Amino acid sequence: MQAYGLTHLVPLSLLTAGIVAVVWLGRRQRTDAKPSRFSRGFAIALPLTVIPLLGHEWVTDFDLFIDLPVQLCDLAWIAAAIALWTHHPYPTALTCFWGLTLTTQGVFTPDVMDFPDVSYITFWVMHLMVVLAAVYLVFGLKLLPGWRGYGWTVATTAAWAVVAYVLNLVLDANYGYLRRKPEFASMLDLLGPWPFYILSEIALIAAVWAVMTLGLRIWARQDGSTRTPVRS
Repeated sequence: MQAYGLTHLVPLSLLTAGIVAVVWLGRRQRTDAKPSRFSRGFAIALPLTVIPLLGHEWVTDFDLFIDLPVQLCDLAWIAAAIALWTHHPYPTALTCFWGLTLTTQGVFTPDVMDFPDVSYITFWVMHLMVVLAAVYLVFGLKLLPGWRGYGWTVATTAAWAVVAYVLNLVLDANYGYLRRKPEFASMLDLLGPWPFYILSEIALIAAVWAVMTLGLRIWARQDGSTRTPVRS
């Protein structure tokens, strides 16, 4: 798919409109004691939409080296669905940090076949729904992770990286781009050759998430509308 061509700009436009909608709706629901019907409907919509699309790909064009559900985006949509249904701090933190950084990177530098290939639809449905879920939870409902959520996310991401790298060695695959950079231009090109770009990425992501956590804690103290307490 051509970056910032028509088939890229269309989902970006849908994302922009969706962000406005979920922030507006979430702000109206901040005082709700429990997850709203919209939040739980969104939670149900994620697996009902993503699983059939993934299943279609696995049945019609399964590739062991790229289609196993071990990418972070595969974990992100599951975390987002649980967070939307429960508003529990752990999946909410994963959705916040993964959705607002790593999934967003995929949105702006997509690695996918062009429309009308089914992988195009799967990619955009999954990525847009995860980002919208993160925006809804954080900027709409103001469910803000603290330092404990930051630690959970860093530890979970590190555990995923170890498992994915071992799987890559076994399969001679490249899940998570842990063995080599993607063929298309991406931010990884700015971080040096392998393995230095992995170490740089780890340090950069941890730093960005720390800055995000600090900013969210400051925002949480500005008024009393935060739905869950920020935990240290």
